[in-house]
Amino acid sequence: MRILVVGGTQFIGRYVTEELLRRGDEVTLFHRGKTNLDLFPEATHLLGDRNSDLSALDDPEWDATIDTSAYFPRQVRSLGATLGKRGGSYVYVSPVSAYATPVTSGYTEDAPLGYWDEPDAKEVTAANYGGLKALCERAAKESFPDIPVALVRPTYVVGPFDHTHRFTWWVEMIASGGSLVVPGPKDNPFQVIDVRDLAAFVAALAHGKAPGSYHTVGPAAPLDFAGFLAAVRDVVAPEGGTEFVWAEPALLAEIGVKQSAFPLWEGPSPDLLSAANPDHAYRAGLKPRSLQASIADTHAWALESGYTPSFSDGFGLSESELGQLRTRLAMGR
Repeated sequence: MRILVVGGTQFIGRYVTEELLRRGDEVTLFHRGKTNLDLFPEATHLLGDRNSDLSALDDPEWDATIDTSAYFPRQVRSLGATLGKRGGSYVYVSPVSAYATPVTSGYTEDAPLGYWDEPDAKEVTAANYGGLKALCERAAKESFPDIPVALVRPTYVVGPFDHTHRFTWWVEMIASGGSLVVPGPKDNPFQVIDVRDLAAFVAALAHGKAPGSYHTVGPAAPLDFAGFLAAVRDVVAPEGGTEFVWAEPALLAEIGVKQSAFPLWEGPSPDLLSAANPDHAYRAGLKPRSLQASIADTHAWALESGYTPSFSDGFGLSESELGQLRTRLAMGR
C-alpha cells in the first residue's frame, strides 16, 4: 500500500514506519526535517510544517494516512482540508487522556470524551492536553467524513527509543539497586503498551481500513503500581537487590513533593485511565507482549545508549526532599 505517515521519525512514528516498511509498503513521511534525519532512506521524505505549510501534500495520493503528531484540532482540520480523499483511510493515534475523567474501572470506548473550551490554544499544557486530544478526535471525524477513520487510544507507550524516559527512568532506577523511595497508593491501576505492538496494530488498521475506536493497552486486567514496580525489580534488579521504601501521598505533599517527581504515577486520586477495557482492540488483532519483555528490551536499550536516570529528566526527589522524607519515615510518619 501507499501510506503517508505524518511524523514518523521520533518514537511512535519511528516504529510505525519500520513496521510499514517491513510489510513492503511504499511509505511517505511528512515531517519538519529536525529529528533523526538519517532514518529510513528507503522512504519518501516530504518536508514541511503542519502548522504553516502543507504544500508538499498537495498532489500525491495514498491508500492510508497515519497521524501520530496532531495535538491541536486545527492541525487535523488543515490536514483534512489538504488531503480530502487523496489521503485514503485515516488512523489517528490519540491517548486515553481524551476521555472525561474520572472514568469507571473497565471503561470501554463508549465512555464520554473530554473537552477544552479553548480549541485554538497555542500551547499544550498538563491541563489542556486531554481536552485538546478529544477535540482532535472530533475534528478527525468531521474533516474526513467519507473515509474510514480509526482512533487508537493507548495509555503509556513504552519501549526502546522512548525520548520521554518516563518508563525508562523507573527501569534504570530499579536496576541501580539499593533503597528507592516509591509513592503510594500501591493499588493504583497500571497499564502500558509496547511501542512495537502499538505500531503493528496501527499498521494493521491502516491495511484493513478498519474504522472505530480502540484501547491499545495491556494487560487486559490492569496491574497495580506495586505490581509494575515488582515486575521491573524481578527483571533488572542487581544481585544485591532493590528495596522499595513506600511513601504515602499525604506525606509527599507535606514536604512539597510534586506529582511530576515520579513518572507514570497518578497520585492519590487516580483518574482510572489506566483501567481501560481493551477487548475491542484484542478482537481486532492487538497482541501485547509481556511487560517483562518490554522491561528487558528497554533496559538493554538504556545500557546501549548510555542513558542514566538523573534530575535533568525532571524526575526524582531533591536531596532536601529526600532528607526530609527519610527523617519522617524513620520517625514512623
